[in-house]
Amino acid sequence: MRITGDGIWGPPRDHDEAIRVLRRAVELGVTFIDTADSYGPEVSEDLIREALYDGRGYGDVVIATKGGFTRSGPNQWAAVGRPEYLRQCIRMSLRRLGVERIDLWQLHRIDPRTPRADQFGVLREFLDEGLAAQVGLSEVTVEDVKEAQAAGVPVASVQNRYNLGDRRAEELLDYCTDQGIAFIPWAPVDAGVLARPGGPLDAVSRAHPGATTGQLALAWLLRRSPVMVPIPGTSSVAHLEENWAAGRVELTDDEYEALTKAA
Repeated sequence: MRITGDGIWGPPRDHDEAIRVLRRAVELGVTFIDTADSYGPEVSEDLIREALYDGRGYGDVVIATKGGFTRSGPNQWAAVGRPEYLRQCIRMSLRRLGVERIDLWQLHRIDPRTPRADQFGVLREFLDEGLAAQVGLSEVTVEDVKEAQAAGVPVASVQNRYNLGDRRAEELLDYCTDQGIAFIPWAPVDAGVLARPGGPLDAVSRAHPGATTGQLALAWLLRRSPVMVPIPGTSSVAHLEENWAAGRVELTDDEYEALTKAA
């Protein structure tokens, strides 16, 4: 999302750095990259192909994308869930990414103006037709996921805003953990007031010299559930490497509990 222009609109200010970010991520060992046709729009998918496509695909890297949001300008988003539009979304993503099947295609938002059965039905069709290997949902509730499952959709992933300071999706995360559904938190580093000087993250950081509060927030997420797949966005190699290093930070039981209670 962050390798596009301001407002998630247009090309990045530094095209070459965006390409370096993508390639460095794979060099570090990243095997999951999340994007959407609305990022740019189209810009993010185009950059991913330019940076990582090897002529046949993306090797061991899973490229997940999303559809169902239209864009009319910077920071402007409108959900459209009509089956014919969602079908256009996935076919255009296939073309831009240069693949015959999307590894993970996610409904970016459930459109309240379109029958939900129609939206869930087309997800099932994408699987049956081989357009997507797996499908997921974004910004949903437990009831939404259950409804999709009841409609015959094997929900592989859920993508909701969730971080140490914003725990509104707690019930959903617990359901995903029980069901073995990947939980992909967006804005995973945004810990808000908990990251301020003198706050809980700052206090824990004293026992981890060199670790940033952002790294500690990611470390907490990674410990929170085995189905957790954080997607911290960035537009710089330096920030990417900082985020990646969070995987080496290990919280003690007391630190983990203190941060959990603080939120």
